[in-house]
Amino acid sequence: MIDADLAIVDASELVTVRGAAPRRGAAQADLGIIEHGCLAARDGLIVFVGDERDYRRQVRLGRSGVEIDATGRTVLPGFVDPHTHLPFAGSREREFSLRLQGTRYEEIAAQGGGILATVEATRRASYDALVELGKARLNRMLLHGTTTIEAKSGYGLTLEDEIKQLRVLRALDGIHPVDVVPTFLGAHAVPKEHRRDRAGYVREIVERMIPEVAGQNLARFCDVFVDEIAFTAEEAETILGAAAQRGLGLRVHADQLSDSGGALLAARLGAASADHLEHATEEGIRALARSATAAVLLPGAAFFLRAAASTLGRRLVDAQVPVALATDFNPGSCPTEAMPAILPLACLNFGLSPAEAIVAATLNASYALGLAARTGSLETGKAADVQVLDVPNHLHLVYHFGVNHCRTVVKSGRLVVEEGALAGETWRGHSGKGAVDKASG
Repeated sequence: MIDADLAIVDASELVTVRGAAPRRGAAQADLGIIEHGCLAARDGLIVFVGDERDYRRQVRLGRSGVEIDATGRTVLPGFVDPHTHLPFAGSREREFSLRLQGTRYEEIAAQGGGILATVEATRRASYDALVELGKARLNRMLLHGTTTIEAKSGYGLTLEDEIKQLRVLRALDGIHPVDVVPTFLGAHAVPKEHRRDRAGYVREIVERMIPEVAGQNLARFCDVFVDEIAFTAEEAETILGAAAQRGLGLRVHADQLSDSGGALLAARLGAASADHLEHATEEGIRALARSATAAVLLPGAAFFLRAAASTLGRRLVDAQVPVALATDFNPGSCPTEAMPAILPLACLNFGLSPAEAIVAATLNASYALGLAARTGSLETGKAADVQVLDVPNHLHLVYHFGVNHCRTVVKSGRLVVEEGALAGETWRGHSGKGAVDKASG
């Protein structure tokens, strides 16, 4: 018998997304669905996945074990959100109003708004204030079924303020069930104090920021925003080369507002991901297809910036590029923590099928973070990161949009969301990460 301390039983659909990562081409639509499926876990890891008959014969749930009835519901891996800008202060709703009146994003940035406006607010914010903001945002993510995120700095743009953001991320990873993968994004924009000395700021990133970030082990990745309003491909290569020498993985904000050569650069450098890609050329897409780089699409940002619907997702999948999805949660171009809001946009505006979108938000997203060996699918030996949705099948995630269907979330084998509410409010540290203090809830 297989001993377990948690089980989820009789799911209408158990969407396993099991198999090798990354998924490319036709394989991106393979969900590995088990009807009337069951899952069991012990000590935070999955120990059984199968149908109800085999579960009843093979699994023994401990006396104090938890059994979750998923009858009539759909069970998925927890969402993995591989591109967020979590640690920031302030908001930019007035810019949003200006854009509704026709002002372009680039014009707002040129007038000192955009990223630099958030930089000012984040520099003023204390470490403790950023931690509290981060906890609230992670709570919202968890309530929508997200169990792992990537989170970037990039709203400090000084050594001190970038370090502050990254330390906030480290603290949040320790006190909240959601796993936080930190990325250094000092090359998000050229700060106003360096506006007349771009080269000097690039040197600051390469010679001071990257060594300090890597030396303190504060980030797993380094990212660069490669676009007309940010950094050139040549500047990005200098920065990413320095990051690679210090052992950081590479990510690229690529071709969001124009064809900046970001996709080509990401593929050539072997970056973990090229993100955005709205203006990627066919040459850039072919280069990604030949590489191990994941394409992280951000349809929420394209929607919020009122970009025209495109076939970007379809083109990438058909070209055999592994496609992931992310929220791009940030205050300027996509202020939402909800991964379920992204899936319909990926289908309706970027051409993915519902099954392709689910794979993009789970296994391929995990691959984009280098985590596919332990999360992103429901398979024995992987972390028990699971969500239970109050829908009869996976198609409802796209069809019945604008509603949070997530009712239950299990993180590392622990119940952290129950019937749509946090199972507690006091998150413990790493020794019990994912546990909640029931007395406080």
